[in-house]
Amino acid sequence: MAAGSIEPLIDWRRVAELRGEIGAADFDEVVALFLTEVQATLDRLPARPESLQEFSEQLHYLKGCTLNLGFARLSSLCEAGELAISAGLGAGLDPELLRTCFARSREEFLAQLPDLRAA
Repeated sequence: MAAGSIEPLIDWRRVAELRGEIGAADFDEVVALFLTEVQATLDRLPARPESLQEFSEQLHYLKGCTLNLGFARLSSLCEAGELAISAGLGAGLDPELLRTCFARSREEFLAQLPDLRAA
């Protein structure tokens, strides 16, 4: 990614790849499960984490889930937070930023999903 550019919310190439891997019939079920699990995890994130280790683990989980379904920007935010913690910089990542990014990503994803199904 070029310096100064903003990563897209959704990596549609990855979404299409996943749909091809699991099949169109199971894709909607996987998407519903993903959206529910990510929302539940984000809802559990404390405003001020007491345990950086636990927060890092939650970020790692979110990073993997979101990367798998193509939520590129959210995955990058989680990775940055995870790396900051491992570098000893603390939990400088505001969980509200993650929730906002997820809401925007989910909105874009669901709006474009019918186009993916038609392809």
